[in-house]
Amino acid sequence: QVQLVESGGDLVQPGGSLRLSCAVTGLNFRYTSIGWFRQAPGKEREGIACISINDGSTFTIDSVKGRFSVSGDRAKNTVYLQMMDVKPEDTAIYYCASAALCTIVAAYHNHWGQGTQVTVSS
Repeated sequence: QVQLVESGGDLVQPGGSLRLSCAVTGLNFRYTSIGWFRQAPGKEREGIACISINDGSTFTIDSVKGRFSVSGDRAKNTVYLQMMDVKPEDTAIYYCASAALCTIVAAYHNHWGQGTQVTVSS
């Protein structure tokens, strides 16, 4: 059974940092790709980053580039989203999802986690 479990969401002040985790089971981790998505209140889900575990290639959208980075740990079957200099507009539920390639197109992802809440507020 495939499972993706996000953790690490929290209340953080503007300018602060947070690291989200996505623990993956039931997949051949080395040959999967993981996308990170977020959905803010009243807004559509947005793809923000992805990583191909096999070759380590990553992609982040321009609005978070330089602040967010994605990495993977093969030993722990876990992908991380490191968030720095967070802003109130980063407030959202963050999801990870698996796909065959590194993409932020939601339709290509077949397994999703339950999400973790990130709130950026002073």
